[in-house]
Amino acid sequence: MNKWFYGLAGALLSGPVLAASITVYKSETCGCCEDWVRHMEASGFEVKVVNRDNLAPVKAMAGVKPELASCHTGLVDGYVIEGHVPAADVKRLLEQKPAVRGLTIPGMPQSAPGMDIPGTPYEVLSFDNQGNSAVFSRYPG
Repeated sequence: MNKWFYGLAGALLSGPVLAASITVYKSETCGCCEDWVRHMEASGFEVKVVNRDNLAPVKAMAGVKPELASCHTGLVDGYVIEGHVPAADVKRLLEQKPAVRGLTIPGMPQSAPGMDIPGTPYEVLSFDNQGNSAVFSRYPG
């Protein structure tokens, strides 16, 4: 199946098509990052991928503190999306436009999109420019 089909299918399953474009900085060899990119595309996002050998400068520029870091960093409409955040949460963020820097799932929980191994509960956190975080959503795994 092609990218167009998955984007259409994701849009039909998850509501109106979101015209958001996200730029994702990741390692070229990271398979789970590629799976997350496909998850975002299937959910209606246009994804631009930038492969980098060293993501530390990207994370620093984006204001992602080490304790909030994961394997890839996305930028969408002025927000930072760190790690395997579900597309539904990114859509909610873009609809509600809270006064936060972005969303993160620190580390790499096995149940998160792109990891896709059920059984591990996890939380999506919002974070601000000072690095303070709060629970944005919870997933049972």
